[in-house]
This record gives sequence, C-alpha cells and structure tokens, in this order.
Amino acid sequence: MLPEATTADTALEELSGRIRDAAAAQRLLRIRGGGTKEFYGRRMEGEVVDTRVLHGIVDYAPTELVVTARAGTPLAELDAALRNANQMLAFEPPQFGPGATLGGAVAAGLSGPRRPYAGAVRDFVLGLRVIDGTGTLLRFGGRVMKNVAGFDVARLMTGALGTLGVITEVSLKCLPRPAVELTFVRECSADEGIRLANEWGGKPLPLSATCYYDGRFWVRLSGADAAVAAARAIVGGDEVPDADTKLWTAVRDHTHRYFASAAGDASLWRFSLRSTAPFRDLGGEQLIEWGGALRWLVAAPGANAEQLRAYARAHGGHATCFRSAEGAAVFQPLAPTLLALHQRLKHVFDPHGILNRGRMYPEI
Repeated sequence: MLPEATTADTALEELSGRIRDAAAAQRLLRIRGGGTKEFYGRRMEGEVVDTRVLHGIVDYAPTELVVTARAGTPLAELDAALRNANQMLAFEPPQFGPGATLGGAVAAGLSGPRRPYAGAVRDFVLGLRVIDGTGTLLRFGGRVMKNVAGFDVARLMTGALGTLGVITEVSLKCLPRPAVELTFVRECSADEGIRLANEWGGKPLPLSATCYYDGRFWVRLSGADAAVAAARAIVGGDEVPDADTKLWTAVRDHTHRYFASAAGDASLWRFSLRSTAPFRDLGGEQLIEWGGALRWLVAAPGANAEQLRAYARAHGGHATCFRSAEGAAVFQPLAPTLLALHQRLKHVFDPHGILNRGRMYPEI
C-alpha cells in the first residue's frame, strides 16, 4: 500500500485535474462529503465530487491546541482523537449522520449548543487549503493564530457551502475539555427562559449551553469544579444526569424528538435573532437555543415565508428555511449591494461558475 500522504497527494492531483476538465467543458460539479447535509441549501445539478478520498489527520499538536486534518476526515474520527488528549472542537459541529466530515462542517458553517459561549466555526479556523474553480490549489492562513493576517479568506470559505472552492484540508484551534459539566432544568415560560438566559449571560457564570422547549428550560454549566458549584447555586433547577451525551447531542444533531416533528410536509425554519427578542407565536412549535439568539420553528405547509423573514428582520436577524419539502427559497434574500459583492467573489474563485452553482442563491 502507498503511504497515506502519497495517496492523498495523488487524490489531490486527480481532483484538481477533474475540476480543470470540468471548467474547460463548462460542466457543473456538486461537492459532497458524507452527504449528511445535502438537504441544506437549494437543489443543485452536476457531477458529484466526493471529498472522502481526502481523509486522515495530517498533524495534531495537543500542547499547541492545533489540529490539521483533510476535508474528508469523519468528524467522529477527529472527535475521538481529540478526546484521547482530553480536548475538543469547542464549536460542537452538528453531525446529522455518522458520515459527517470536517470539510462539510466548515463549508456549512454550522455550530452546536456551545457556540454563543465559545465561538463559531470561523472563530476556530486557522487556515485551510482549497481547490478553486479553475483547478488551482490555494492555501490560506496557517496553523497558528498569529499567521492569519490581512483579508481572511479562510473564514470567507467557512459557510460558503462549497460555492467558492473545494476545501481539501483544514487547520483548527481546539480547546481542553472542561473539568466539570452539569446540566439543570426548570419549568418556566419561553419569555422567562429568554430573560434568565440573558440575565445569566451578563454575569461571570460558566454557561456553555441553553435550550428551551415545551415549557422547560435547560442550562449547561462547564468549567472548573469551584466555578460550576458556585454557578449551580444561582442557576438552580433539577440536575439532569447524562445530559451531555443525551440531551445536548440530540439537540446538536437534530435527533431530539422536537426535530422529528419537522418530517413530512412541515418545514423547519432557523431564526438568528437578537437574544433579547421576545417570544412570539409563529404558528408552530419552537425550540430556543443560544440564550435566545437561535430559534427553531416547525412550520405547517403553506407558511408565509415573507412574514417569517419580516419577523426576523424586525428583531435584528435573518431566517433560513433549514429543511423543506416544498422547495422554498432557503436563505434570506440579499440586498442588491450584498448580492453584487457575492457575485464578484464567486467570479474571483470560480470564474466559470461550476462549483455548487445555485446552492446558496440562484445568482451564484
């Protein structure tokens, strides 16, 4: 067998050549890792480019809190390696299936329950390698934070859903796992849960996740034993055993029973709002995370998308049709100036428009 690095280099060359050929023939390509987030974004056409041929951890320096891995590396494999060193990816990337990959997590730009207290995906991306729409291999950033300077293209690629290039390798900052994690639950109204989350968020408490659903409000505390013990007296409520492996993983990966109600003809909407926005009945069940800043809505068929997006705008945010059987527009429409900027970026990195065309917006 060839050494892993040699095999990866060969796969990289073949992938670059395939993109060059596609560009020359004006042939559309669809970038795919584990396929766990194919539902996210608009429907596309084109030949599948499977990034799982690029897999494996390239370099891991636990003492420097930096890991570099190829895009097709399963998140489960990366998580296991970090766990062995008592470390973690602090943004808790969702794994909507067992095949979720690192490249897909970065391209989607989605974060889990810890995001408002630890940071988003792009806050931990130190550098990456990417193949652009001409088949050229590019490298941005580095393996340490101080190497990032000027216009941060690595962060630009985060959340671009593969429309600007095929991510092939990522360097990430990781963090030590907290010494103690405890979860508590209490019964209250949605408005009371939002108020408490914002009140506690303004204090030096070791919050690491919140979730409100069906009249119950869950709070996770993470940190040193003394800090968690002191915060426990303030937060109150009943302790929930094994919440990290059950509740928070289920919320992160959408295996929680709430998300099952989005099956069939219903649509699942994702609202990013000011955390202090008051609760409002939007015509379906809601689950609230991130101290009130992230709100999920299971909307009945025929829900008025413009009204939902108007609500989001009124509260300083935007609304995404996360899952839908109706083929609705996914992302909040862009203002003309922002759309023009997106189109120029698309032309710079993918001048022939062959990579994941239309996944975010039909114009790009």
